[in-house]
Amino acid sequence: MTTRTTPWDEIGNPEADYNVRRVAGSGTVPLYWGKDYAGHCLFVVELEGDHTEQFRRDGTSVHGINVDLRRLDTTASQGLVLTLENHVDKDLFMGLCKTLVASLQPATNSATALAVALVHIKRWKAFLAGRKSRLLSAEEIRGLFGELLFLRSLYQNHLDQKAAIEAWCGPDRTHQDFIFGNTAVEVKSLSGRERSTVRISSEDQLESLCDDLFLMIYRLSDMPDSDRSLSLNGLMHLIENELTDATAIEELPKRLASYGYVEMREYDQPVFVVTAQHAYRLADGFPRLVRSDLQDGIVRVRYEIELEKIAAFECDPTQAWGG
Repeated sequence: MTTRTTPWDEIGNPEADYNVRRVAGSGTVPLYWGKDYAGHCLFVVELEGDHTEQFRRDGTSVHGINVDLRRLDTTASQGLVLTLENHVDKDLFMGLCKTLVASLQPATNSATALAVALVHIKRWKAFLAGRKSRLLSAEEIRGLFGELLFLRSLYQNHLDQKAAIEAWCGPDRTHQDFIFGNTAVEVKSLSGRERSTVRISSEDQLESLCDDLFLMIYRLSDMPDSDRSLSLNGLMHLIENELTDATAIEELPKRLASYGYVEMREYDQPVFVVTAQHAYRLADGFPRLVRSDLQDGIVRVRYEIELEKIAAFECDPTQAWGG
């Protein structure tokens, strides 16, 4: 069994203060891996000028990671210093640091770099608050990708951004992924290799108190050579860049954290192209197992539906988001 190495493994413990090594490939704003005299892993963002007021206004605390703004050796520089308190969390800390390296590479000045870093640290805090300290499975990645696709369609075509985020119930593990007005939508994502069935995970998933219930299915193909392909991180960035509502911007990281997602380099792959999307209106005659029709004692039902058998219920996808 091989041991996973990290940049901190190559840095010796100093007798006092800390030792640093510049992050390879960092951009205009210098970034450093570091280790203090007690052996704690550090990540340092070097900032020109005085950013004390900005840090006091926008800074945050994170359990297990000390976030500090301090004067560096050079009198003209400050450093945003992240210190990992418990060595056992080094892999998780590495994920945060990799995200910061990638996000700060385009930054052209210290104020922007600090603002970007603090946003990512807040997102990480939300992730740890509902901590699910493992990578999402391939099926979970596809599931979240599909829900984000529908979320984007919802705020682009029907609801304002705040209402669209509030309609997203998937992270809360409710029966349907989206509920808005008198409409509920269950979103499913299929890989390009999967046979033409959709898996239903409970007897409640296709039953709703809303008048209108839709099943939205996205077929995703892993196509790394396509200029239309997006990773989970890429789709999340696209949505972040489109959001302008302050409440939506603040709420999105919380929903993602509840889902178990925080941006990590591991989610740069796979990259998907949506090769098909189909919407179905659940009306009388739609084949499904629901709690209200089950005999007493039958619980936790899982089953699959053949897509060709529900072709008669297919509708224009725009109907599912209020078109």
